Order: sequence, then structure tokens, then C-alpha cells
Amino acid sequence: MGFNRPSKIQENALPLMLAEPPQNLIAQSQSGTGKTAAFVLAMLSQVEPANRYPQCLCLSPTYELALQTGKVIEQMGKFYPELKLAYAVRGNKLERGQKVSEHIVIGTPGTVLDWCSKLKFIDPKKIKVFVLDEADVMIATQGHQDQSIRIQRMLPRNCQMLLFSATFEDSVWKFAQKVVPDPNIIKLKREEETLDTIKQYYVLCNNRDEKFQALCNLYGAITIAQAMIFCHTRKTASWLAAELSKEGHQVALLSGEMMVEQRAAVIERFREGKEKVLVTTNVCARGIDVEQVSVVINFDLPVDKDGNPDNETYLHRIGRTGRFGKRGLAVNMVDSKHSMNILNRIQEHFNKKIERLDTDDLDEIEKIAN
Repeated sequence: MGFNRPSKIQENALPLMLAEPPQNLIAQSQSGTGKTAAFVLAMLSQVEPANRYPQCLCLSPTYELALQTGKVIEQMGKFYPELKLAYAVRGNKLERGQKVSEHIVIGTPGTVLDWCSKLKFIDPKKIKVFVLDEADVMIATQGHQDQSIRIQRMLPRNCQMLLFSATFEDSVWKFAQKVVPDPNIIKLKREEETLDTIKQYYVLCNNRDEKFQALCNLYGAITIAQAMIFCHTRKTASWLAAELSKEGHQVALLSGEMMVEQRAAVIERFREGKEKVLVTTNVCARGIDVEQVSVVINFDLPVDKDGNPDNETYLHRIGRTGRFGKRGLAVNMVDSKHSMNILNRIQEHFNKKIERLDTDDLDEIEKIAN
């Protein structure tokens, strides 16, 4: 994969996952730290290609993440030509009575549960490794938690359980302990959660139009490989994408009401660099991994349904840049006393100062770019 030494999470997790007998693990690690490669290695090491049935099962919270993990499995398993992979995702239809013969199944909880119980495409009793990726998102998504626990209960006693999560709120802990018996635990300190390679700034504006102007000034002053811009609502996202297009930017728009196939196509185009800017709502804060993203802009700061700061989503959003130790830039747009208060609470939570940036001052913008 072009790396010659393991990342911190890989250094800690791999000896446990590859031990004899294999150990169960609950691990916290941010996006971009190499956790996918770590659990993929654990799955690959357990597959016996001569047995034509699923031996490893990986649950992802979304269709996009399942595809992305699948790509890593293909890349890391390319010297293992007999290895086969199946996707248990919505829309992947099999004939009734068929059995899955692939060695690794990766999918979303609802479809995997159907394949294991109702449709009996998979014999869960033969699974040796069970991976739950992005456990915190699983818990936040209606129904996923319950489905994941039901799948886990069908697996054999000696099945290796690996649970990965970028954040560990109490709800994640409770869930993890239901799913993973006698786990080894790898947990980060809160200060380690914000990503050191990402410079974080905020810009003061009075309204939406000033935020847009600040955005254009940023663009005029620095070279941006690719950027992701997060908005709170679909309406703002559509408006912003249209305004940026008028300014001549190549813009892609991603939001929750699109069909999964449409979403996959938009992300693929962005990955290939056909569009330089991706405007999105929270649907994309998690795990979407595009290496050329050098700037993340929070056009609206992330808040939960009660209007409180959503620290986890903030971490995931800015974690779309600065991946694998590269440097990145995160710019937050503040347009009211309320959003300034949100920003202050995010700073306190991570114990990390976010500097003010004056986007009317070109010299200052150029300084941060270097």
C-alpha cells in the first residue's frame, strides 16, 4: 500500500488481532489512522480459500463505507487471487435458496441480518471473524444497533469480535460490551482525538452572503486541491452549490435524499477529481476517504437536534482532510453569537484553540496556506 511502517493503531491492534488464539478487541481510532487496513489484515489472515463459504463478516453503517472497505480488501488481497468478496447491501439481489460462496461478506446491518436469518444465504455458525466498523454511527442510526446485536447472537462462541469506533460516548461503551465478550481495549485520550496535522481557523461573518464572500476570498488566495464544504440543511447545500457553480467552480452536491447509487456516483467523480468541490450535508462526514482533500469548510457548524455542539461530527468532518499524517486545513464560518458560542464549546471540548482568520486580508490567508 506504499507504507513501510504501521500507524499507532496498527502497532497496538495487530498483535492482538493476529495472536493465537485471536483476541477480541474494542478499539478507538480516528478516521485516517489506518484502522481499515488493520481489521482487513485480521480478516485476510483467517480466510481459508479452499472453504467456499463466508468466514469473515464486516458490518458498515452505510453503503458507501461498505464499498470503500471492499476496495481496501481487494487492494490488500491482490496477491491472494482465490479470495472472493460479496457485498450484502440494499439492491444486491440473490436468487432464493442460493448460498453465498465468497469468503468475506461486507455489508450493512439490515441486509446482512436478512441474509443470515430470513434468506439463509449465509451460515452464521461458520463465521470466524466479525468486524463492526464505525460503531458510534451504528448506534446513532435507527435500527442498526438492534440489527447488529441480533447478528452477533447468531455467531459461534469462538468467533473473533472486532469493534472499531472513532468516538467513545457512554452509549458506544454499553453497546460494545453487549457485542464483544472479554475484550482487549485500545482507547485514546481526548486531546489525542483532534488531529494534530489539521490547522483549524474560524471566520467571522454577519450572514449567509458574507460567508459566501469569505469562501470566495479563500479560494482566490490559496491553491486548493479539493475541498469539502459542510452545510446544515439540504436547502443551504443546494443554494451554495448553485452559487459556487455561477462563480465557475466545478461543484458536486451530495445529500441524504439521493439514491445510494447516485451518491456513489457523485463520490466516485469527486475521487477522480472531476469536481474540485463537494458540498454536502452530514451524510458525508463519516469515513469518506478522498486523499486530495486539503481543505474542509464548515459553512454551518455541526449541531445536534437540540442545537448543542456536535463534537463527534466536528471531528469526523475535519478528519476528511489531514489523512494519514498529511497536513490539512479546516475553516469554520461563524455568523452569529450563537454559532460563536458553539465554536467556543467545541474548542473547550477538544482543549484546542481555533484561531481567527481575516479573509479580507490576503497576506494572512497566504500565510496559513503555507
